[in-house]
Amino acid sequence: MIVELGHFALCLALIAALVQSTVPLWGTATGSPAAMKTADTAAQIQFLATAAAFAALTWAFVASDFSVMTVAANSHSSKPMIYKISGVWANHEGSMLLWVLMLSLFGVLISIFGGVIPVVMRATVLAIQAMIGVGFYLFILLTSNPFERIANAPINGQGMNPLLQDPGVAFHPPLLYLGYVGFSTAFSFAVAALITGRVDPAWARWMRPWVLLAWSGLTAGIALGSWWAYYELGWGGFWFWDPVENASFMPWLIGTALLHSAIVVEKRNALLKWTILLAILTFSLSLIGTFLVRSGILTSVHAFATDPERGAFILLLLCIAIGGALTLYAWRAPKLFDGGVFSTYSRETGLLLNNLLLAAACGVVFVGTLYPLFLELWNGAKISVGAPYFNKTFLPIFGLTMLFAGIGPFMAWKRANRHDVIRRTTLTTGISAALTVGLALLFGLADAVGLLGAFIACFLATATLLDYGRRIGLPQASPTVALRRAIGLPASAYGLYIGHAGLAVAAAGVIAVSVWSSEVIQTTAPGTPVTVGPYEFTLRDVRSGNGPNYQTTFAKVDVSRDGAHVTTLEPERRFYPVERQPTTEAGIVTLWHGDLYAVLGDPNGAGGYVTRYYYNPGVPWMWTGALMITLAALISLADRRLRIGAPAPRKPAAQPAE
Repeated sequence: MIVELGHFALCLALIAALVQSTVPLWGTATGSPAAMKTADTAAQIQFLATAAAFAALTWAFVASDFSVMTVAANSHSSKPMIYKISGVWANHEGSMLLWVLMLSLFGVLISIFGGVIPVVMRATVLAIQAMIGVGFYLFILLTSNPFERIANAPINGQGMNPLLQDPGVAFHPPLLYLGYVGFSTAFSFAVAALITGRVDPAWARWMRPWVLLAWSGLTAGIALGSWWAYYELGWGGFWFWDPVENASFMPWLIGTALLHSAIVVEKRNALLKWTILLAILTFSLSLIGTFLVRSGILTSVHAFATDPERGAFILLLLCIAIGGALTLYAWRAPKLFDGGVFSTYSRETGLLLNNLLLAAACGVVFVGTLYPLFLELWNGAKISVGAPYFNKTFLPIFGLTMLFAGIGPFMAWKRANRHDVIRRTTLTTGISAALTVGLALLFGLADAVGLLGAFIACFLATATLLDYGRRIGLPQASPTVALRRAIGLPASAYGLYIGHAGLAVAAAGVIAVSVWSSEVIQTTAPGTPVTVGPYEFTLRDVRSGNGPNYQTTFAKVDVSRDGAHVTTLEPERRFYPVERQPTTEAGIVTLWHGDLYAVLGDPNGAGGYVTRYYYNPGVPWMWTGALMITLAALISLADRRLRIGAPAPRKPAAQPAE
């Protein structure tokens, strides 16, 4: 009965979305306040109905109701409770239900907290949100019904992919969807601006909180997914340039550009058309990612579905949404007026350059991701585009982006003092070069590419600290005055500084692990030491055991340095009898400067085991930097100025009649 109620609630959500997508637009066209306000009510009904449907599916998984096809195909009664719950979205049908839940969540949040948004704009935004929802509700109900029953229910289900039975990946999809789907708000605000013709600083301020929330979720989701791949897959790496990884990275890049561009609109009423285009492209890339994961054209541990018919349906939705928005943009954008004027040496120029570099970086990822797919569809040829391509194309562009991210805050709005910018940039360059040389001499680092990357990370960190010091009056101001100024800085300023510092820390970690990590793969018997970088790994013991729903073989690996014991690692090999699949659980101990990492492989039949040992410097910095970037967005979101309407441009005084 609960399952049927869930199905009914999903149908009710579709009806609410249909009302929300039509009646408010009719109200804006006729000037009816009552019709426009139905957007808020319909958004709230839609969310409650979708939440009820999601709760019903969750109950089916928790209760192990194997008469539901989705539960039977993706769960088992012996699974721990956390994985019964995460199993709700660890499949195509349930993940699509999570997708529309997130979509309706953003709609209801706008209806509740969007009081500063004029009713015409809010009604139009919510109507566009609902149009997106209608398409995906129809997709779920017609092709991917999560509540479909089966006639002869099995006693137990087929289980869930063991790789997904992990706490990290349990929280990865909800955070990723918070970003993926959350960017629909930017899309809706952009389309609403084109429809109403209202694009100004107030519009940017209304949109920016929702972009910040989505961007922080996507950042956390990508980082959590990388963390899961790092410790769960047992290959010692964190990013493989997998097409599905790239599918989430591309909207992050354009979303980052959108955040910076929206600031220019808010501060200077400039880059209006460019900002609207970025808002459309950000969500368009999210839709493309949804298509890649569910179309069947990719085979990946990240992919949910391999049904071409479902892919065709999503492709149709994608074409309608993206094609319609871009057509509207081509029609209406030329009529918009960019008000702000700025010189070449200005913060506006710096942010525009930042935008162009991020767009170029996204472009090379887009080409590297989709070109092999298009080529295979065109003539059947299969090629692989991997790390060599991205290292040669993406990394130089992103390195320049980081350099300009450091220089940008040195520039004033509208017109900067060229000599002051050059002086501060020269000082930053000198300090960063000295730090890089010091690191090279202290740790014996010799790789030229790695040192260049270290210089760029030091440059961004140094520039951020120097600009913060200047902002609070150091070194001229007294400590009391500096503290008072620091307390008085707006939350968005701290978001900027923490975000840029986090990017520098994360980049330093990526560079360190990519260039200076040590790896040794061998077959070894217990008691045999193996040297990995400055450490010595020794396999001590291998034993067997049982987990909640798996069998395990785990080892103890002692790690020492210069004869002194450092730690003991405990890598595992698990076997899941229901799914008939093995997994690798790396043994990892994190130190401040890096990770000690061990993987247990197959026995060789003579008392030895295949083992892989790694020393990965910088890995903790990656995760710390990602956390700082995520927190930076949330701190910026707390800025009180985002909760009030931006002042309207002052109208010129009327001239007296002659």
